[in-house]
Amino acid sequence: MPGNTVIDWSHVDTVLLDMDGTLLDLHFDNHFWLEHMPRRYAEYHSLAPDTARAHLTAHYERHAGTLNWYCLDFWASELALDIMQLKEEVVHLIAVRPDVPAFLGALRESGRRVVMVTNAHPKSLDLKMRETRIDAYFDALISSHQIGLPKEHPDFWQGLQGIESFDRQRTLFVDDSLPVLKSAQAYGIAQLLAVCNPDSKQPHKDCEGFAAITSFEQVMPNAG
Repeated sequence: MPGNTVIDWSHVDTVLLDMDGTLLDLHFDNHFWLEHMPRRYAEYHSLAPDTARAHLTAHYERHAGTLNWYCLDFWASELALDIMQLKEEVVHLIAVRPDVPAFLGALRESGRRVVMVTNAHPKSLDLKMRETRIDAYFDALISSHQIGLPKEHPDFWQGLQGIESFDRQRTLFVDDSLPVLKSAQAYGIAQLLAVCNPDSKQPHKDCEGFAAITSFEQVMPNAG
């Protein structure tokens, strides 16, 4: 895996960081949507487990990559379930990646602007900040719902500029989603970094040529 040479910190003023799968273990989200939700959906709607899973898979595929996919209010209405209540049932699975606190602390000390940029719904963002308290490391927390487009959308980044101005030539963006990284690349963000082990319970994934890490220890920042 690459070391510190992956990032040219002398050309980074702003660091944009994804949340789920980047700072937090994606196991919570994968377990929630792929295991917990089908089980509870089957119970609430008196369906066989396989039928419930098939229904949910069809719903998921229909809205993948759209803002609806990330919108808890949408899913609550679509599935007739209290999504936040269901998340609380497995809240103990929310976990910060072990290498993250030291990395965020070093970023703060370096004087760079640190911004979370997530597709997570504001309610999910609030829940995860309540559980992890990593919001203390950030200058700003931005949900794509504030912009009205998911990070995968090519116009998302211009919308982000309206909320959080940044010089794309002096910005580092870190995410675990390849479609999102490709969108950021097309917008011209100079330095991109992929997290290729977003879920601690799953094998590493192919990051398709993007500079990639398995731990933030590999790219600790130097002074600003």
